[in-house]
Amino acid sequence: MPQMRLDELLEELQARINAARGTRDRVHSLLEAVVSVGRGLDLSQVLRRIVEAAALLVDAQYGALGVIGPDGRTLSQFLTVGLTDEEAARSGPLPAGHGILGELIRRPEPLRLAELGAHPASYGFPAHHPPMRTFLGVPIRVRDEVFGNLYLTDKHGGQEFDAEDESVIATLSVAAGVAIDNARLYEASQRQQRWLRASAEITNSLLSGSPRLEVLGLIARRAQEITGAALAEVAVPVPGTDGLVVELSLGADGDTRRGLAVPIEGTLAGTAYEAGAPVATAGPAHDGPRGAEGDRSATPGPAVAVPLGTAAKDTRGVLLLAREETGAVFTEADLEALQAYAGQAALALELAERRSDAEQLALLEDRDRIARDLHDLAIQRLFATGMTLQSAARLVQHQGAAERLSRAVGDLDETIKIIRSTIFGLRAREEDAGVSLRARVARTVGETATVLGFPPRLSMEGLLDTDVPAQLADHVMAALTELLSNAARHAHATRVEVLVQARSEDVVLTVADNGRGIPGGGRRSGLRNLEERARSVGGTLLVERPDGGGSRLMFRAPLAAGHTG
Repeated sequence: MPQMRLDELLEELQARINAARGTRDRVHSLLEAVVSVGRGLDLSQVLRRIVEAAALLVDAQYGALGVIGPDGRTLSQFLTVGLTDEEAARSGPLPAGHGILGELIRRPEPLRLAELGAHPASYGFPAHHPPMRTFLGVPIRVRDEVFGNLYLTDKHGGQEFDAEDESVIATLSVAAGVAIDNARLYEASQRQQRWLRASAEITNSLLSGSPRLEVLGLIARRAQEITGAALAEVAVPVPGTDGLVVELSLGADGDTRRGLAVPIEGTLAGTAYEAGAPVATAGPAHDGPRGAEGDRSATPGPAVAVPLGTAAKDTRGVLLLAREETGAVFTEADLEALQAYAGQAALALELAERRSDAEQLALLEDRDRIARDLHDLAIQRLFATGMTLQSAARLVQHQGAAERLSRAVGDLDETIKIIRSTIFGLRAREEDAGVSLRARVARTVGETATVLGFPPRLSMEGLLDTDVPAQLADHVMAALTELLSNAARHAHATRVEVLVQARSEDVVLTVADNGRGIPGGGRRSGLRNLEERARSVGGTLLVERPDGGGSRLMFRAPLAAGHTG
């Protein structure tokens, strides 16, 4: 009897020693897991370490970590361990947070199940999903927010998860919350540094004299890189219209979207422009100011539009960013950072414009000085030289020499006329530009961008404001309006080019496009009217069909017609 009791005591002592050793080993493993989880600062790596450590601590065959999305009802991210790539592919799409997974979202408390399928919230598994029986779920809290949940299934050996397993995972979840918080704070600080560097780069680029379009490209590119957007573009207002036009687009179909007209009503960019505040949407499947033809994104995912300006009245354009369909929704933190970034970019653009205005003012002052010097010095000396030559011609007896002097005097008179015309052009004031031919042409071409769906390319040559009489300028404008209207209604073109030239004897308007061309028959009333208008001022209308397709129409009128007609 004493021997039997001694054996029992030894066995009990051994069991307690083994239990203590097991507890010690488990505590040691837990501490190692906590240290491992808290070691990294990259959020994706931290999440991966958390789920791996959890599965290892409770000897689970499968583990997963679900991150709760911004809506608080579904999972935006789902990481797994224990499943091979083939098993994961056969299982279909990642869970969205229904069934047992959703139960933990709705009630963020630890949940242990001996039989997963017996729970009322269980939906079952997809056809090719590995079978799972036992279950342990524990929420992960970051401060007062439920960040996500740990899901563990099928403990090795067929055993059930016990209270000790639950306690260990609950302890790990506390450490995981701290690690996730640190990683998110680190990511936020890194992102803030990137925004600040991008703002400084834009300011330096503008102040160093880089072209405006190049700076807009830099603004869009940096925002695209920092936010992970698939599409980034800048839409700017079209003078004289209520719409926007895509001036720059970076993405898969950036080339086709460039020049696209964007209405104010019913579009994401238009809403942000009118409100002077950022506007975000989760995608076409959700309600929101999106889906109009001019605002259709190359990606169907979450998007945001941010005005480039500090107030609605001085918005210089809109920055539009869109992610892929599976991309994360833009958060409030994203919107705040983007708004600050866009405000800095707009301020830099405004400073560049002010600098440009100052340079323009200096240029105008310089032009006034040149005009004054030409009038007071050059013309007076040329006039005096001409008078001297005229006086000398009376004393020259040789007929040939006298004719040469007479021609020289005539050349001086023509030179004086040219200089006076130049002086008039140099002294043309800004207030006269509103009714000048150049301004009228630019305004009409800009207004056509909304109808065409893209801005035409415009070139102007010669002294249009000084050499083309007002009456003839009206004929040129009428012809330009008619030709652009025809291109918008009938050409189905993707490129239109306008060239206006004031030459020595005539003014020439050329409108070319890459559309379907002018058919040989059919109604040509518009062209007949233009031909009659050209003939009425002594000019011509030339219609050409280039070999590469499209059409080229040239309206020509002599400058003398404006003085006689």
